Amino acid sequence: MSKKISFLDKTFWITESEDNPKHVASLQMLEMPEGATHEYVDNLCEEMRGFDKATSPFNGKVKTFLGFPIKLEEVETLDMQYHVQLHEVDDVEDKLAMHELIARLHEEWLDRDKPLWQNHFIKDKKSNQFAIYAKVHHMYGDGATLIRWFQAGYLPEKNTDTFVPVWAAKRKTRKRKSLGLFKTLVFGLIGILLVVFDLLYILMRLFLKIIRVNTHYMPIPFSGTKTLLTGQVKKGRVVSTVDLDFVRVRGLSKRARASANEILLCCFDIGVHRFLKDHGHSFSKALFTNMPINLRKPGEKTAGNKIAIVPVRLAHGKTDPYLRLRQIIENHRIVKRAAKRSRPMAFSNYTLLIQSFALMFEMLRISDFVKPIANILISNVPGPVEQRYLKDSKLLSMYPISTMTPGGGVNITLITYAGVANVGLVCCNKNVKSLETLSQYFIEAFDMLERCIDDPTLNIDDIGEKVRDDALSIVDEEIHEEQLQEQEEKIS
Repeated sequence: MSKKISFLDKTFWITESEDNPKHVASLQMLEMPEGATHEYVDNLCEEMRGFDKATSPFNGKVKTFLGFPIKLEEVETLDMQYHVQLHEVDDVEDKLAMHELIARLHEEWLDRDKPLWQNHFIKDKKSNQFAIYAKVHHMYGDGATLIRWFQAGYLPEKNTDTFVPVWAAKRKTRKRKSLGLFKTLVFGLIGILLVVFDLLYILMRLFLKIIRVNTHYMPIPFSGTKTLLTGQVKKGRVVSTVDLDFVRVRGLSKRARASANEILLCCFDIGVHRFLKDHGHSFSKALFTNMPINLRKPGEKTAGNKIAIVPVRLAHGKTDPYLRLRQIIENHRIVKRAAKRSRPMAFSNYTLLIQSFALMFEMLRISDFVKPIANILISNVPGPVEQRYLKDSKLLSMYPISTMTPGGGVNITLITYAGVANVGLVCCNKNVKSLETLSQYFIEAFDMLERCIDDPTLNIDDIGEKVRDDALSIVDEEIHEEQLQEQEEKIS
């Protein structure tokens, strides 16, 4: 039985190269059950190799015609020596060494003649912990899909009797009701016309913004700032991971009247500015983030990819973290309103349109000479709220390690698990050899944002921003505040 591939899924195969593979991954840290010996991981790995019959899409090898992907063709028996591998390191709890190993594993693309996934078990002879680095091709699904499959393999309770790994687990599939040929053609044609109308509306609004007739709309593509993180993506990766108490994030989002995503955007914006300033950058305008938008309806559980990725303007010119947050909130909501105004397929096609240009620049190897769509990509995927187990091993954390977007930048992804945000950062290593300071700056930015709600005197140190000395409006907020303060001082 073969599985059809949507056009969006196919793009991840078509645009893949050895310099920029299109798989996503996660680093999962686990704790062995009490009393387990160091042969535990060897035995677990060997047991996993016994599950050589997979379910869709993990049994799907890409069938092509002249290099173009047609469908996923079922493979009866998997090569488990390839799909499940074992590595031994000196110390699994040595974060820096683990980051270097994961970066090397992450830069290698998956064998295109096999189903597109791997599980790498990583052990040592010192601790009671081990790790799994799991990577899956992006054409199999987006973050929401992969997390849903993941939760099926990691259970709320220990289970050594009926355990089945995620690639062999059976998943329910819903058959769509057939409308008949005539209705399918009619509804399909109407749908195409509505999508084209919405896409033309998006392009018209962007054109009006370019000519400054109506500037209150989404950012213009390819207006990002060139930095040492952007440009032509080449082989080689650098990886970092960090944790943040998500209970604190939710608490701060309530106090600041912001979403959790907006809080995180603000903290990463400050962190990236500090990181780039360390490397000699200064900024005359705001940076941009690529923001993934889940286009599924509430409760929809379709497989594959159903996302749009659009640029969002971040903050500029404010040293008060809270004021930077307010800028980001407004910029974020401009894009969300635009997404709600359009049909999901139109927004997805808009993503394909602008990403196609970025991919063309990458294929022509001219990404170093054009402005990027954005400087960073930040996505947040909700994970399990309760503790999970792989057989009888406790899952301690899971850090997503994503793919690189054309035009470079740093990809920052987080999964919320058991009240903690597990954050994974990855970028090309052609100019940067470590992301550890960026991880630290992110935590420091969150701490300051949290404290500045009650203490308005807290300000960010110089982060390299240059503010233009424009003529101020008579209704400028800051001037108005200064006048009020002067009046209060005279009265007192």
